[in-house]
Amino acid sequence: MAEGLTNWAGNVTYSVKELERPDSPGALQALIARSRRVRVLGSGHSFNLMADPGDGGVLLSLTALPPSVEVDTAARTVRVAGGVRYAELARAVHARGLALPNMASLPHISVAGSVATGTHGSGNANGSLASPVREVELVLADGSALTVGRDDARFDGAVTSLGALGVVTALTLDLEPAFEVAQQVFGRLPFAGLDFGRVSASAYSVSLFTDWRRSEFVHAWVKRRTDAPWDGFPWAEPATEAVHPVPGMPAVNCTQQFGVPGPWHERLPHFRPEFTPSSGSEIQSEYLLPRPYAVDALAALDAIRETIAPVLQICEVRTVAADRQWLSPSYGRDTVAFHFTWVDDAGAVLPVVRRIEEALAPFDARPHWGKVFAVPTGALRARYPRIGAFTALAEELDPTGTFRNTFVSEVLGRPSQP
Repeated sequence: MAEGLTNWAGNVTYSVKELERPDSPGALQALIARSRRVRVLGSGHSFNLMADPGDGGVLLSLTALPPSVEVDTAARTVRVAGGVRYAELARAVHARGLALPNMASLPHISVAGSVATGTHGSGNANGSLASPVREVELVLADGSALTVGRDDARFDGAVTSLGALGVVTALTLDLEPAFEVAQQVFGRLPFAGLDFGRVSASAYSVSLFTDWRRSEFVHAWVKRRTDAPWDGFPWAEPATEAVHPVPGMPAVNCTQQFGVPGPWHERLPHFRPEFTPSSGSEIQSEYLLPRPYAVDALAALDAIRETIAPVLQICEVRTVAADRQWLSPSYGRDTVAFHFTWVDDAGAVLPVVRRIEEALAPFDARPHWGKVFAVPTGALRARYPRIGAFTALAEELDPTGTFRNTFVSEVLGRPSQP
């Protein structure tokens, strides 16, 4: 592991040596107002320098602020502080008989950071984790507070914002009545003859895993709501033992399988919050493209699987419903997502990432903001129809570039502030 402050996997080192952890809203506002450059580190589950403030900048953690989770059962909403993680939020919401519509595979990630980067779970009808957001509370560069709700024309730019507008101190999310989910893992599913539409629509959430060593999915993780009809999963046989998505990792780290019903927040993630998520020693990439291209994209990747497999731990294929956030990788289109968990060897992985991007180029693939990608800035901007509106919003709310680093500046197409 590199020396200094790193991301969760230990393979990205930030330019600052320590985190600033203000312990009150007033201390946070004062710190921002006197700082030249500010970025926020959520759970650290990113694999690039999106959070890095650069030399002389401040890297903030919100974990010392009050971890408030305020559930309004009558309105079916929850106001959650920026430093809270999904595991804590989910438990508090479920205790009041309510639920989030979906969760990512990891419950360890922070709510604000996940929303800001367009992170998602799985399911044809399930939007990204930003979809339930109804209000965003920010601290701007001068230390002032701003709340942006759905009735504000800036809202769809303020939700998935890459931290480019201000520090998100709280979000208000829509909830629904609590529900139960049964999770079952199924075995090998060949690509040949695959009806991707039927498979992905077969349950509330479906995740398909391949190691690209053969033209097949090695597992299908099927999560069905117990209050909805289910026609089964006739394309593969049920697994006979519990499995972990990453080969060689212990299945005890994972949520309950074998179709045992349980609360939504204990089945929708793949991993249990009390265990280390995924493998830890890894690099990640993800590409999201229009869902009608799913089978063609599978074929394009299958054609280079001998290039992919030697540096891959596992690849997960999921679906996400379209949303309205300007910088969401699912903006304006029902989506299929190809997620790659690589070995922790950047020198070996980056050439393969570039080869994958070449293979997916015909399909207008958008990379996940928090993962490793090599798409040139111009091509990346061209894949977001509202990028100009977002750039204007960033200049309106952050005219001094306090929340702009090299990563954000490239996205905005504007030079970083000196």
